[in-house]
Parts: sequence; structure tokens; C-alpha cells
Amino acid sequence: MRQVLLVFAILAMVSAALWSDAAPAELDHDFHGDPPYLQSDGWIPLLNGSDLTGWHAQDGMGENQWFTTRAVRFSGDENPKGLAGREGAGDRILNGPQGRTANLVTNMKHGDIELYVEFLVPRGSNSGVYLQGLYEIQVFDSWGVFKPTTTDCGSIYHRWINEKPVGGSAARVNASRRPGEWQSFHAWFRAPRFDANGKKTANARFVKVLHNGILVQENVDLEGGTRAHVPITEAALNPLMLQGDHGPVAFRNLFYRPLPPE
Repeated sequence: MRQVLLVFAILAMVSAALWSDAAPAELDHDFHGDPPYLQSDGWIPLLNGSDLTGWHAQDGMGENQWFTTRAVRFSGDENPKGLAGREGAGDRILNGPQGRTANLVTNMKHGDIELYVEFLVPRGSNSGVYLQGLYEIQVFDSWGVFKPTTTDCGSIYHRWINEKPVGGSAARVNASRRPGEWQSFHAWFRAPRFDANGKKTANARFVKVLHNGILVQENVDLEGGTRAHVPITEAALNPLMLQGDHGPVAFRNLFYRPLPPE
């Protein structure tokens, strides 16, 4: 009996250690119920509900297999690592039948924006939402992770310098849902600043990022593009990119609106 109690005590201490330095979950109270694009004005859709007009494959990545669909299927028993959908007019997009294709880039170029996006990944899958094609909010199946790192969902991915990871910002808490469930990011982003001669005077910055309504990032300064970014230089205006070559992923309800001046 004493051995059983000792085991439970050790487990309790390990659990406490894992959670002791984790920031408490913090809900955002600006919006309740429906997504923000339904509750306030000024939002611009990035998907037209029919086709991929306004998007193109990243240069140099081969064939674009992204397609629109009316519904996305996830079968945890039959194919837990895959997603499926019937190609045709629809309001959600899927990165091809195999879940590995070129990254998808907007024709639109943005500066300071508020972004809302919903995504779905199967078990073990990986993607990302790159503001200005350079700065990634990581999409990953992080269900069950106790202490997130920069590779987990809702994290700002690290940079890659001299074959080593540099910087990044781990999610404050793991807000991930189970694989096969729709999730959301709601982000406020400030683009880098440049003077009249083109010299950078301020880094890009994630003012705030919510993952499923929970605060996971706040005031994160970005010294440069994160790993696997579009091969472009930092600028006041650049396109949005959805990563398509790391595993199956689906997106829907992509909306943005310009932020007012600081």
C-alpha cells in the first residue's frame, strides 16, 4: 500500500513540475459566440466560396494541388493521418489528395492587419500561416502536449540560422483541440517599418494571437523571417502564405481587415 501511495505522490510532483512555469490560460473577452468577422464590420474574405481566385502557388514549388470543397472528411479510425474532400465549388480548401503540395500565396499584399482563420489537421500533421509570407504562426497537431515549444500549434516558429534554430516564441499554453476538429487563430499583426532610404526602423510584431479564443502570444518582436518562409525580403507590404508541403491541412473562413494606425 505504501508503495502505491509513493507512486501517486511521485506522479503528482511530476505533474506539478510540468505545469508550474506555464502561464495561466487567458481568454479574450472582445468577442463571444460567433467569430469576429460576423460581429463587426470591415472584414474582407480571402476565400470566395467557389474557387481559388486571388491565390497562387509559391514560385518554384511545382504543381498546385490545392482545391476548394464543400466539406472535409476526417476518419480517425480508417485514416487518422489523412483528410479527404470532393473537389468542386466550396468555401473551404484542402492541400491536395495526398496532403503535400506547393505553399499557397495570396495575390493580395498586406501591412498591418487583423487576421482570422480556421484550420483543421489530422493526427501528426503540420502546416503554418505566414503573415507577409515571412512570419509563421505554427499549425500542428499538438493535442495532449503539456508544455509547448516553438514547434507546437499557436507558437511563433523559430528562425533557422547556420543550421540551428534561433528565437521563436512558444505558445503560452496549449489551446489545441483534437485532430480532426476545426480550430481558429485570431491575430493582430504590425508590419516592419522602414525609413525613406529603405532602412528598417522597427521589426515586425505580433501584437496578440488567440488560439481557439485563448491568448497564446502577446507583443512578440520578429527580427526576421521564420524557418521555411517565402524567399522574399522584409517589406512594408507582402503576401500571406499557407504552408502546404508538410502534411494534410484544411482551411476555411479566412478574413482580414487593416489595423488602424498606432
